[in-house]
Amino acid sequence: MGHLSSIQPDWPALALSAADALRSAGAERADVGIMLGSGLGPLADEVDARCVVPFADVPGMSASTAPGHAGRVVVGRLEGRDVIAFQGRLHGYEGFDARACAFPVRVMHALGARSLLVSNACGGLDPHLRAGDLLLQLDLINATGDQALIGPDDGLGDRFTVMFDAYDPAYVELARSTARRIDQPLREGVYFGFRGPAYATRAELRAYRGMGADVVGMSTVHEVAMARHLGMRVLGLSLVTDMALPDATGHATGDDVLQMAERSGERFRSLVRALVPQL
Repeated sequence: MGHLSSIQPDWPALALSAADALRSAGAERADVGIMLGSGLGPLADEVDARCVVPFADVPGMSASTAPGHAGRVVVGRLEGRDVIAFQGRLHGYEGFDARACAFPVRVMHALGARSLLVSNACGGLDPHLRAGDLLLQLDLINATGDQALIGPDDGLGDRFTVMFDAYDPAYVELARSTARRIDQPLREGVYFGFRGPAYATRAELRAYRGMGADVVGMSTVHEVAMARHLGMRVLGLSLVTDMALPDATGHATGDDVLQMAERSGERFRSLVRALVPQL
């Protein structure tokens, strides 16, 4: 469902069907949606789950083929809040269009979530960053060549969604203060999203940096656009798993990314656990 095609599904209706399916599996409702990126899925194992459903069993979803993505929806309680966590996501490089990539956010919203915490693994463009840094997303650049809101007007939000302050300013301040409180270093920057799956060339990395990007990855931008369209408040966190510097002698592999995510995962989970009760 949702692979590149000239015939588009009825995404709003499918989201309602997906929410009904999750309720039938034991879910009740959710206040906070959590999107877990490459190697960051272990946070879902900390949820006191009411239901755990594979992507492929959710109406409108397809199985994830990306490494480090378990491809499960987990609904339950985390730090006293009702959450729906997607343990992995769908990507454009798997052959899915933007509407399919953003569909999990529609499902979260249909189940009641009005806040989205979106996370990803990314490469660092800013030479002051280091692999293993946690980064607060301040803004984004969508360079995927696709947009989640293309198609018939769904009537659920503004037809022309405003993306100024895509990441909720109050949530940005909350993340800053929470990181200070738990003594967790937190960098800040702009996320650049492109389709992949090939990594960027040296010339492309220079261009991305020149456009104002601090980190680069292959996800997130469609989910944020959909959340803003639906009126959800968004907080974005990235784990810098490798440095994408154009003058470096080499480039990290996919395995390197997952290994760094595993090593740094506990710091990410600690910050999320501290944030969730406040969202």
